[in-house]
Amino acid sequence: MRMLGLALGMLPIASVLYANDASAWAWGLLLFNGLAWPHVAWWLARRSRDPRGTEFRNLVLDSAAGGAWVAVMQFNLLPSALLLTMLTVDKIGVAGWRFLARTGPAQVAACLVVWALSGFPPVRLESSMANIVASLPFMFIYPLALSMVTHALGQRVWRQNRQLERLNRIDVLTGLPNRRHWDEVADSELARYLRSRRPAVVMLIDVDNFKEVNDAHGHGTGDEVLRCVARVLRSSVREIDTPARYGGDEFAVLLAEADVRGARTVAERIRTRFLEERGEAAAAEHCTLSIGLAEADRLLVDADDWVRRADAAMYRAKAGGRDRIDVADSPWIAAAPQESRAP
Repeated sequence: MRMLGLALGMLPIASVLYANDASAWAWGLLLFNGLAWPHVAWWLARRSRDPRGTEFRNLVLDSAAGGAWVAVMQFNLLPSALLLTMLTVDKIGVAGWRFLARTGPAQVAACLVVWALSGFPPVRLESSMANIVASLPFMFIYPLALSMVTHALGQRVWRQNRQLERLNRIDVLTGLPNRRHWDEVADSELARYLRSRRPAVVMLIDVDNFKEVNDAHGHGTGDEVLRCVARVLRSSVREIDTPARYGGDEFAVLLAEADVRGARTVAERIRTRFLEERGEAAAAEHCTLSIGLAEADRLLVDADDWVRRADAAMYRAKAGGRDRIDVADSPWIAAAPQESRAP
């Protein structure tokens, strides 16, 4: 952007220098400032131990150079106003009004010093048609390019924020949603149930003998067991359901539009598929799943209360011998067998 801005900015300045029959040194400085300085500034920033700080200093020099050219042009109205406007836009776009306040004094000082060194020539505000025509490319092309760059940066930040938000909601090991995301879904689903009475079930899953797998075969094998559970969950539930790693060796599933009978079918599918896919090390340590189910009802205080019911059912399954499914007690759940176990 510096290369484009200074190259375009040369045109209105050159039109004034030509009209004022400027000396050779003025033309030489214009060529250096417009064509060489952008590369020098880039080189200085790239070689610096503090590229950001160096670039800020370069921007101050840009502003000072702009003030100097205003004096050289004897304050010709349109080129001067255009140059100062674009420099102001740059500074605010880079670091806001405070940075503009830092660069402003350098701009004013450079203008006054150059005007004094030139012997205080008379102010010539009039802009000729040549000055106006020479200003048009800078007036239109540079703001357009700046807006395109700003839009591209905004889109990049938006994508990065979305990726960051996604990473904040995904468990890295299993690829499942994490507890934070699942809690939000559970709150939303309970609110939906209280409005519409559409059924929903919370399923909590604990990996039995997981510590024994870690102790006997190492944490790498334990991690693979957790990834196996995640694969089984993804393949066993619908798109409208939300499986998640709840923490440690516990997993949770929010089953939308499902009652306890349907949830028991899904839980049994998860339990048996894990037995088929768990691997030799997990099988050797009798690594199984204990599952607790809790259906939404009008007595629930909040989503935490819902989870506590499922958690209590899960621990009853563990206490009953593990590798089981247990359903939370609730006056709104129709009578049903409370356990299922593999033969």
